[in-house]
Amino acid sequence: MNFARGSFCTHLGNYFYKALFRMKIFLIIVAILLIVFLVFQTWLFFSIRKTEVQAYSTVHKESDLEIRYYPAATYATIESPAKSYGELAVSGFRKLAGYIFGGNESNENIAMTSPVYMDINDTLSSMSFVLPSKYNETVAPVPNNRTVQLQKRDEVYVAVMRFRGFATDKKITRISEKLKRALQEKSISYSGNFKYLGYNPPYQLFGRRNEMVVSIEWNKP
Repeated sequence: MNFARGSFCTHLGNYFYKALFRMKIFLIIVAILLIVFLVFQTWLFFSIRKTEVQAYSTVHKESDLEIRYYPAATYATIESPAKSYGELAVSGFRKLAGYIFGGNESNENIAMTSPVYMDINDTLSSMSFVLPSKYNETVAPVPNNRTVQLQKRDEVYVAVMRFRGFATDKKITRISEKLKRALQEKSISYSGNFKYLGYNPPYQLFGRRNEMVVSIEWNKP
């Protein structure tokens, strides 16, 4: 009887020892993965800050509303029947990324810039990359994919409202309406569609920057 009890205790002790050992290994693996994840996100945050951002000047700012002046710039644009953020983001990015990552007649890699423009509506949506400032529509590499169009856009004043986190159709609609109300309250005339500007890759979890913009008439000094 004592032998059986001792054998049972031994087996129970071995079981708990193995369980604790497995738990220790699991926690070590989780800790390593967490460290790798944090290091990657930190590296990503600082590397994104080195990306060329489209030049602009802030001419007015109050609360969460900002008025900017953008000089003329050249864009690579695709048009799409997509009617949602997710649908346009996937199909549009694939085509535009193909162009800047060597899918052009010069086989040239073009540096990624920010932001990415998305005009989402019920008729014809579009997505645009801003080309680096050294390019214009006549000297930029010609896309292999003819659905990618190079366009020069004139200088413009825009009203801007920021939001954080990941963009969704619901957020885009909500911030667009909020921006529209702010402009109406201040009697600022706007024209064209409200566009979404994204500054971060989808795998960046922290420090995300999103904006809604619309062209306005701005005559104040």
